[in-house]
Amino acid sequence: MVPPPLLDVQSQSSNGDALHPPPRSQKQMTKAERRELQERQRAAKAAKATTAAPNGVNGKHAGIKPGSSAAMSNAPSPRRASRASDAPTRPSSLSVSRPTRDSRVPQTPHPAPSSDKARGLRIFAHFGLPKPVSVAKGEIHPTIVRLALQFSNFKITGANARCIATLIAFKQVIQDYTTPPNNTLSRHLMTHLSPQISHLVAARPMSVTMGNAIRQLKLEISGSDIDLPEQDAKDALCHKIDHYIRDRIIIADQVIRDTAVSKIKDGDVILTYARSSVVEKVLLGAHEEGRCFSVIVVDSRPMLEGKKLLSILASAGIQCTYLLLPALGSIINEVSTVLIGAHSIHSNGAVFSRAGSALVAMMAKQHSVPVVVCCETYKFSEGVQLDSFTKNELAPIGSMFSSDRHARSQDASAFQNQPNLEVLNPLYDLTPPSCITAVVTEVGVIPPNSMSSIPLALGRF
Repeated sequence: MVPPPLLDVQSQSSNGDALHPPPRSQKQMTKAERRELQERQRAAKAAKATTAAPNGVNGKHAGIKPGSSAAMSNAPSPRRASRASDAPTRPSSLSVSRPTRDSRVPQTPHPAPSSDKARGLRIFAHFGLPKPVSVAKGEIHPTIVRLALQFSNFKITGANARCIATLIAFKQVIQDYTTPPNNTLSRHLMTHLSPQISHLVAARPMSVTMGNAIRQLKLEISGSDIDLPEQDAKDALCHKIDHYIRDRIIIADQVIRDTAVSKIKDGDVILTYARSSVVEKVLLGAHEEGRCFSVIVVDSRPMLEGKKLLSILASAGIQCTYLLLPALGSIINEVSTVLIGAHSIHSNGAVFSRAGSALVAMMAKQHSVPVVVCCETYKFSEGVQLDSFTKNELAPIGSMFSSDRHARSQDASAFQNQPNLEVLNPLYDLTPPSCITAVVTEVGVIPPNSMSSIPLALGRF
């Protein structure tokens, strides 16, 4: 019985040579058949080279034994195996035994993970990862470029410091701005500020304080008088920026300081976590008024901000104790009040602050220690946040914040070239309102379940 003419079978003659179907012109062949013909020609060349070499080793076809014509005719090539679906099905009587190894999967070693890619667990990929500032797109002011580098390198940290630095940089951008012909400042200036804001956000995710300040600035720009001369309009905007910094940050901190100092009594043991600029002012103000108290500074990696606060308080003559977060349980019974700052506060009363603040507040509540949050109202966010997973930011490896150059180099070498190591440093966590006793703001002491009344207290409806 003669097999069908299109069967992809190479039978063997008695002398070991492969028998092929009658040749046809390449125009009459299909693409798969032309590919098969090329493979047979390559196999024939390999057979001649293998017969000529006594050891049977060839650079392109390693593993083929000399004198084994069956192995040469039946061994599938990667291209031939990849085209197997194009060939017709063989009858079971004419099937040729082939190796079980799948030729379509190349046996190549897995490449090592690139160290240039941002490493991190996939489940935390939505966190804001720190990255170097790339070449700016569009017309970016040099002041904004410098500020973005300071943000990305964590040279400027803290919600208040970042907001003040951003507004001061925008003052310089506004003063150097020139309205194009046939445009008005109130319309075109916001278009000019958009790439500046995008460049800052690319360096580091925008904080709630920066977002509130920029939103207020855009509102002032859109409401500026179009009949004013350009320089007068720019001066008026700069004055409004100065008033925002003065009223919402500087004076607000002074009011919070006076209110919180009245809560500190002689003999109190105040515990604070990391470093907050407003808490620092409260403690220094209480010491200046002659209150006799001691401070416990709790700190944690990677930023170790409590070291800076510790040096400032100790230099002022305040009795201080420094410890790390895991040792909190051993001293919590000696604490009178917990004072912490906030990155932002939400309408449901939850406080978004430096990672570790929630643990301090929960531990204090467990031991019936009051937790007081010092927070300006411009940090208020009308949104509701229920956890610190949906929105957060990642800090770089802790070696960036080490003050010891030798330790920094050791940490960097320890974390490099470690494909099985993932370093995760979330910057913030969320403290539930049930763990907070009161929030001290410039409009008064507010319980956490009444945070939604802040816009009303500010005269906004």
